[in-house]
Amino acid sequence: MKIHQTVTLFLTTLAFGLLSGTAQEENVNPGINEAFQNPDPRSFVERFEKEGREVYDKRETIVESLGLKRGMVVADVGAGTGLFTRLIAPIVGPEGKVYAVDIAQPFVDHVVESSHAKGFEQVEGIVCTQDDAKLPPGSVDLVFICDTFHHFEFPLKTMASIHRALKPDGRVVVVDFERIEGVSSEWIMGHVRAGKEIFRSEIEAAGFAFDEELKLFKENYFLRFRKSDPPRE
Repeated sequence: MKIHQTVTLFLTTLAFGLLSGTAQEENVNPGINEAFQNPDPRSFVERFEKEGREVYDKRETIVESLGLKRGMVVADVGAGTGLFTRLIAPIVGPEGKVYAVDIAQPFVDHVVESSHAKGFEQVEGIVCTQDDAKLPPGSVDLVFICDTFHHFEFPLKTMASIHRALKPDGRVVVVDFERIEGVSSEWIMGHVRAGKEIFRSEIEAAGFAFDEELKLFKENYFLRFRKSDPPRE
């Protein structure tokens, strides 16, 4: 009985620590974001918004699968050059909002400027940190994370900040690279630190419940989560 109580207490304490972000102090992927310290958005537009990049080729299918509605508040975390921010904005409409979140000020400035140039005044930029999305608490209906989760240097802390930012019925969609030994490209194996199962477990540890996976890609995957109570014993 005492052993059971000890284990239960440990798991409960660990789960609370994971959600709050205090249990993870070490950087899980140091240096992965060095290229984004002061990026030139124009050069990245050529890389990110081109035929042959799977998420670009499937961009319309991805957006259709998000379940967007007019008036929603959406956060595009890891917005980069703003490809998806600009696709999401007209769907949520002027009564909605899209937060373009990125660690790089030049990216955020580019996304806001290019969005406002199209009349999407509902787009607001947020420069985040490596461990905090910096979103307003309880403000967001959907957080979209595309080819970005593998760039999270502190995934549990970052996801805990996203948990706080979501409304009670909030959702998270993660699109990222399949990393499978002997199947995935050499670049993916060297660039992406872990596979889908590890990333899913990290997201669940931060207080999210897995809803479904949509089979949309060859090289990527699409996972949907919902905000849940903090993990318990």
